[in-house]
Amino acid sequence: VQLVESGGGLVQPGGSLRLSCAASGFTLSNYGMNWVRQAPGKGLEWVSGINSGGDRLASVDSVKGRLTISRDSAKNTLYLQMNSLKPEDTAVYYCAKDRGIWWGDGMDYWGKGTLVTVSS
Repeated sequence: VQLVESGGGLVQPGGSLRLSCAASGFTLSNYGMNWVRQAPGKGLEWVSGINSGGDRLASVDSVKGRLTISRDSAKNTLYLQMNSLKPEDTAVYYCAKDRGIWWGDGMDYWGKGTLVTVSS
């Protein structure tokens, strides 16, 4: 199992980015998937999850309406579309596979992360 994130970088407040997480060694659509972030000097924060069916999403309140999780089953890739970014979104973003079909069943594999910096 391997998860490789990409798409991070420096963006101005109000800007957009799309993060990608390429999965290999398993079929992404068979499991719940998550995005988790860690801001500088802080702990891990779950950001968003999608179930195996792709028809149920959940996000932490602070990102609702701005950060949207999705996936492309044909490409076996998870995405996080990030709009209206704020400085407090600055963090390393990780994608993580869940053990079961829903987010919150327990994350067993993680990528190495991609850094998003929101600053003027």
